Amino acid sequence: MLSEQEIIQGCARGDRVAQKALYERYCRKMSVTCKRYAKTIQEGEDILQEGFIKVFAAIKNFRGDSSLNTWITRIMINTALNAQRQKLYLLPMVDVANANLSEGEEISLSSFHLNELIDMIQSLPDGCRMVFNLFAIEGFSHKEIGDMLGISEGTSKSQHNRAKMLLRAKLESKETKYAKFGE
Repeated sequence: MLSEQEIIQGCARGDRVAQKALYERYCRKMSVTCKRYAKTIQEGEDILQEGFIKVFAAIKNFRGDSSLNTWITRIMINTALNAQRQKLYLLPMVDVANANLSEGEEISLSSFHLNELIDMIQSLPDGCRMVFNLFAIEGFSHKEIGDMLGISEGTSKSQHNRAKMLLRAKLESKETKYAKFGE
């Protein structure tokens, strides 16, 4: 089994064995990341493929300032955002002032399978999905998201709140369905 450093050096030289090792090590996690940003599973797979092409092309520039995992994740996110960016001008991203969830409200995710959660995120409107992923999962600030997507910080906040409301409704609907099924 190749070490991470051997994989990086091998990929930088274009070594197919090292590229396969890198792909196998990170494919599964990056697949989940890409699918969260995509509208469909196929679109997520396309983003994943394009992202790995970019990783292999740029790995010779990897300086080790962050972990390899973080670096690859950032490339996948940028690839996903670039795939969506061309659609963003069509998105109805309006500032919804009254779209609020109580911060204390929580919902249990333990009864859901990962694929169900990804499906729920994929079903969000494009703008909500992008902002939700960037803020709630990746940890970017609303200002950073606004800069990335070319929207205002307020619009980012309202899209995040709208995404939370939509996801809460989906989760509660599924919980009700599961509760009835289990009776």
